[in-house]
Amino acid sequence: MSRDRALLERALDRGEQDGGNVEFKERLSRDVHLEGGRRESLAAQLRHRLLSGDGEATYVVGVTDDGGLAGIDPATFSETMDVLSLLAEEADAHIDDVQTWGIEDGLVGVAQICEGGVLETDDEHIVVGTAGHVDHGKSTLVGSLVTGNPDDGDGATRAYLDVQPHEVERGLSADLSYAVYGFDEEGPVHVRNPNRKADRAAVVQEADRLVSFVDTVGHEPWLRTTIRGLVGQKLDYGMLVVAADDGPTRTTREHLGVLLATDLPTIVAITKTDIVDEERIEEVEREVERLLREVDKSPLRVARHGVDAAVEEISERVVPIVETSAITMDGLDTLDELFDRLPKTAQDTGEFRMYVDRSYSVTGVGAVASGTVMSGEVEPGDELLLGPMPDGRFQEVEVRSIEMHYHRVDKAQAGRIVGIALKGVKESAIERGMVLLPRDADPDPVREFEAEVMVLNHPTRIGDGYEPVVHLETIGEAAAFHPENGRLLPGDTGETTVRFKFRPYLIEEGQKFVFREGRSKGVGTVTKVHPME
Repeated sequence: MSRDRALLERALDRGEQDGGNVEFKERLSRDVHLEGGRRESLAAQLRHRLLSGDGEATYVVGVTDDGGLAGIDPATFSETMDVLSLLAEEADAHIDDVQTWGIEDGLVGVAQICEGGVLETDDEHIVVGTAGHVDHGKSTLVGSLVTGNPDDGDGATRAYLDVQPHEVERGLSADLSYAVYGFDEEGPVHVRNPNRKADRAAVVQEADRLVSFVDTVGHEPWLRTTIRGLVGQKLDYGMLVVAADDGPTRTTREHLGVLLATDLPTIVAITKTDIVDEERIEEVEREVERLLREVDKSPLRVARHGVDAAVEEISERVVPIVETSAITMDGLDTLDELFDRLPKTAQDTGEFRMYVDRSYSVTGVGAVASGTVMSGEVEPGDELLLGPMPDGRFQEVEVRSIEMHYHRVDKAQAGRIVGIALKGVKESAIERGMVLLPRDADPDPVREFEAEVMVLNHPTRIGDGYEPVVHLETIGEAAAFHPENGRLLPGDTGETTVRFKFRPYLIEEGQKFVFREGRSKGVGTVTKVHPME
């Protein structure tokens, strides 16, 4: 017997022993189990299972009534999960987790169902993007904020965010990470164990106000990923970290430049204050102030002026500075108060739109597109367009379900970082940079556009045919520049035509972007688009 099958047999044995809260089903179909009185009858049966199991029930699908292994094909399994989800909603419950096993005749799955319907979301949710040099303590600071626990000096709380094995082993983030905590009337609502998705979901359910972090990458080779995190998410605030022992670096300046390009209100957190003396902290703070003034920003020391002043004055121009230590937890109460009180800045205007940042496939659910909702809202059952595909067309899809930080939600609004399960498309067809729109939208794919750009750094001049990577929303694509005046020098602002090298995307006038090639970089604004014919 295979290891997977042995695990499944043990799960079935436990189910038979538990008895009252376990139900065996071979399959569920919309045509049979949601018609007539079957829906109400099955929902009542599910409520009985929940009562028997103190609010939890287990449904084993792909098996016979007596627990024998039958197996069903993936399409049938997916439909079964859809029907079970609808029955759970009818019973004021939700599917909390699904495990699957492959056997000779198809799939067998065990679904855990818990009391409590899907979460209703509100506007009390801000999204913060982190930036800063490698080893300056971004992930560690965020880990201590969301757990309320001090770090051990070796980056223990960072492990809650670094999701790849090689990241944990090396202590370096190589992709975007996400974290969440919240607030209620009594103060911060922390994640007990961020490695358990149920604990993160509990914060989403319990808190009155949520703070989501998009934790970016500090190592220079992954600057592209950092830009994606700061440009491609609908952020409310930026948090630039500067280590007290190291001070501002070239990477600090680069990340600050990206934050400036997005016009994002930003907080500077000076980290690792526990390992240096007061004189060094003061020296680094003055360096940070000089750096901010060089780019026409007004620094505001929160320790001197107070949290009230920081909340009232933070803007595209005024930048609060907070001294912190993830080991002693100094300054984290100040950040807590700021994040609890800061207003949401990202505006919700227009119809639903979400640029895809990642895609993945979940057994029993299918293709999932994740990203930040840029505008509007979306609900399960909504019919959408996904694209453009490489040939410029858009594909019709339907929203199967929506999750936010591992909790099923009834809708997703602007600013939410969510995963949207889609019907009508394979995961392999979903690419970063695509967009989800209402089905009645009439989008025009764009291969070429005009822009006003500013060259921040370049060793010589930018001439006709210059090919940097353009970062716009979640798009990261090579493009050819054709400056109006033939060339652009460092510090120049000018008009240029930009043409994506490989495929079209959906872009609009007014969108901001960052372009870079090696250490050369600049910022721009789309002024006119040329839709494909």
